[in-house]
Amino acid sequence: MLLGPPKQRAVIGVLASRVNEIVGVEEIVDAVWGSAVPQTAANGVHTYVAGLRRVLEPGRGRRESGGVLTSSGGGYALCLNPEEVDAALFEWHHAEARRLHAEDRPWEALREFDAALGLWRGDAYANVPGPFAEMERTRLAELRLTAVEEWAADMLLVGRHAEVVATLSNLVTREPLRERLRWFLMLTLYRCGRRAHALAVYRETRRLFNDELGLEPGLELQSLHAQILAGHPDLVSRIPGMDKGRQAAALVSGTPQAPPRPAQLPYSARGFVGRSEELAELETLTVQAGVRPEMRPTLVVIEGASGVGKSTLALHAARQLYDRFPDGQLYVDLYGASSRHQPLSSLDALAQLLSGLGVAESRLPDDLAGRSALYRSLLHGKRVLVVLDDAVNAEQVRPLIPGGPACVLVTSRRRQRGLVVRDGAYRISLKPLAPGESVRLLGYLIGKDRLEGQREAAYRLADMCSHLPLALRIAAEGLAGHPRLTLADLVQQHAAENGRLDRLAVEDDVAASLRAAFAVSCHALPADAARLFRLLGLYHGDVITAPVSAALMGSGRARAERLLGVLADSHLLEEAGEDTYRFHSLLKIYAAECAEQESSAHRTAALARLLAAGELSSGFDPVCETRLSRPATDHAERAQAETVSKY
Repeated sequence: MLLGPPKQRAVIGVLASRVNEIVGVEEIVDAVWGSAVPQTAANGVHTYVAGLRRVLEPGRGRRESGGVLTSSGGGYALCLNPEEVDAALFEWHHAEARRLHAEDRPWEALREFDAALGLWRGDAYANVPGPFAEMERTRLAELRLTAVEEWAADMLLVGRHAEVVATLSNLVTREPLRERLRWFLMLTLYRCGRRAHALAVYRETRRLFNDELGLEPGLELQSLHAQILAGHPDLVSRIPGMDKGRQAAALVSGTPQAPPRPAQLPYSARGFVGRSEELAELETLTVQAGVRPEMRPTLVVIEGASGVGKSTLALHAARQLYDRFPDGQLYVDLYGASSRHQPLSSLDALAQLLSGLGVAESRLPDDLAGRSALYRSLLHGKRVLVVLDDAVNAEQVRPLIPGGPACVLVTSRRRQRGLVVRDGAYRISLKPLAPGESVRLLGYLIGKDRLEGQREAAYRLADMCSHLPLALRIAAEGLAGHPRLTLADLVQQHAAENGRLDRLAVEDDVAASLRAAFAVSCHALPADAARLFRLLGLYHGDVITAPVSAALMGSGRARAERLLGVLADSHLLEEAGEDTYRFHSLLKIYAAECAEQESSAHRTAALARLLAAGELSSGFDPVCETRLSRPATDHAERAQAETVSKY
């Protein structure tokens, strides 16, 4: 079948690597053109797809919907049985052969090896341009050589050495620096009674390695050479010094093996409580993941405020779902809200992921498209769980989403609307713990005996911590470190808002500080949203509305509504109802601190506008320091006096 010009073949190659999945036009462009993308690339993709449809479905009318090559959701999908794609079928037979070999069933393994290697009709992706084709060409060529070496090992095990010589000789000519092929060729020649030829292969190998690399052959080749020179009797049937049961393992030692099953989930804090609804939802969302290789990955974003327990939930859920993803778990901290690191780029994140999949640093592609293509290829058809912790935005995450039956859990302090809209992500918005759950966590951390007779104090402390797991853990650490301190004592220490954030921090550990966590979220805001956050620190009311925000900023209502949405998307405000918002208590204290960053004149003017708009006078109590910071109260009083004097 003639599939048209080179780039048209490159397009079908990308689609064939992900059969029954929608591949976005942008992904196809990256895979076919790489970094040298012309302005006409997108139109080129549509043209090539039209050409492929004429080839694949010649009887289809121009306006008829395609059954093989379909378009949907801004991309295209090649709808086929995966067994109709030679590369996928080769990998399946290869995996079966390895399994049978591991079960000491070499004759059955050889049938699978023959089926796998019989699918090759030249080089993969021959004369196909683009970074994706280049990476697949390299990957499949390496996999083919590995399969040949493993086939040769089983052929030697069953005594069919004479049939191996021609294949190995041809491959050694094509891959002269691959030592393992030469090792098998030398042993095979020796077993065929061609001792002189086996020694000649070694002499040629030594000369080539010295001339090309300035190196001697490896220890395995040197050892085999010495055994052949000595006419070691074990070489005829097995490797000297090894029992028969270990012979099979020895024959394939040194050949590239499947990478170890990744198990990268980090340690998570003890004392997980609550979240039953969220765990049940994750269970439901992943119930279909891994059933069929052609399925799209399950993508779930866990969002919430600083300290609410997003990472803890993701890791706890990942461990509960362990058996559902037998091909491993990958983990990357993307540092989206870290005060100690810059956010991790997608390029560097892929380097970590590929390393976990056994790819050596020297084999990493230099560009994002190349790394992403290799990553997806290695995980094709694999049931893996990927945890992407602390993400910044969709652009950082998208290259890290594999295809097939994988599950990806993303945590973020920001609402990831783009992943929901474009990538079909499910979203779980995490709220603070319920009061009872907060007290249960405290009891677990400090011991239930210390809660006896102090339940009311425990509930008050939980409320002062805004029911945030991080704040509760910091407070519990204060109790654990002072056995004589009671819950009532700790409540008294936290009663005053002034200094509460100072106490909810662990010295010399910025990751265990509420103030530091809030600061990172605020620093990531656009300038106008950050200013609104600071000005809201002057406001003493419980409910925040667009008129309040507009008055504080001196702006129109539409702009205020937009900026309130930005703050809510960053989980610096909670939605209290339709078009209304509120702070939780700790963020309200932090906002009041941030208000001091505004100049005195700006604070006075903001409060004057608020009073003039009628948003400050109702319920305003200038004496109540627990509801409004002292500086804010002073400015409010002065603003009120100045406004009254004008009338």
